[in-house]
Amino acid sequence: MDIVVENLTKRYGTQKAVDNISFRVKTGEVLGFLGPNGAGKTTTMKAITTFLAPDEGTIKVGQWNIEDNPDEIKRNIGYLPENNPLYEEMPVIDYLRFVAAIEGIEKDKTDDKLREVINICGIEGEKHKKISELSKGYKQRVGLAQALIHDPEVLILDEPTTGLDPNQIIEIRELIKKIGKEKTVILSSHILAEVEATCDRIMIINKGKIVADGTASELRKKAQGREILKVTIEDAGLNEVFEALQQLPETELVDIIDKSGNTFEVQSKEEASSRRAIFNLCKEKGWVLTQMSFVETKLEDVFRELTMN
Repeated sequence: MDIVVENLTKRYGTQKAVDNISFRVKTGEVLGFLGPNGAGKTTTMKAITTFLAPDEGTIKVGQWNIEDNPDEIKRNIGYLPENNPLYEEMPVIDYLRFVAAIEGIEKDKTDDKLREVINICGIEGEKHKKISELSKGYKQRVGLAQALIHDPEVLILDEPTTGLDPNQIIEIRELIKKIGKEKTVILSSHILAEVEATCDRIMIINKGKIVADGTASELRKKAQGREILKVTIEDAGLNEVFEALQQLPETELVDIIDKSGNTFEVQSKEEASSRRAIFNLCKEKGWVLTQMSFVETKLEDVFRELTMN
């Protein structure tokens, strides 16, 4: 079930929390939503789930739009909000049974659905405990179980791994990837490594506007622009190599990053490559080239560059 957002704007007073954004998420795609606090991620998610009404623009989930068919959209969306509101005085099993009833699951199918989500979310040993007795990680699992219990076509997850330990994070990531093969998934996170490990596509939002949209490798490539190489050359003097690298017509900048190891960072000129020139230089001088590898722009650097202004 596709999600189509067109010209979405939401104001709080005079401030635009979301400023005329448009994007599409296809069935079977996991979209990672990144941005600093206050960027507009949660507002966008709440608009998609019909939790709040946009001031301008339209949102369609499958064949339905949020203005005319909010109840149909709610039936087809599973939502895990950032603050994960739960009825903490209830035992886990009773809470999930209560959610199943709200979602309209038939009574004769409820037990099967409960067993399924309890198994998927790994809360079998906790199901008879009161929610207030659970750790934050297990509370998060209960929140994920309530989002999945009615087998929705679309899953909206706001910071889904908050409070989980490393093993639980890996399990939830794998679960999200598995779910994403059949459903449409949007998740927000401040953890860049998590988005990269989980999502097919990444969208970065800043001050209510989309500033980047693509795969992790596409975003790095756009940010990097120029070839950067890490080069180690042995059997040669540090200064001699440094000066020779600087004089190559293809190089823009040369930086020494390890004096003892004779290792340099070489940035090529725009639309140029220094690799062949460096190899030929070493061959001509009789130097030993022990390393020449690409320096890949980190996703953290891309994020920082796009959200600093």
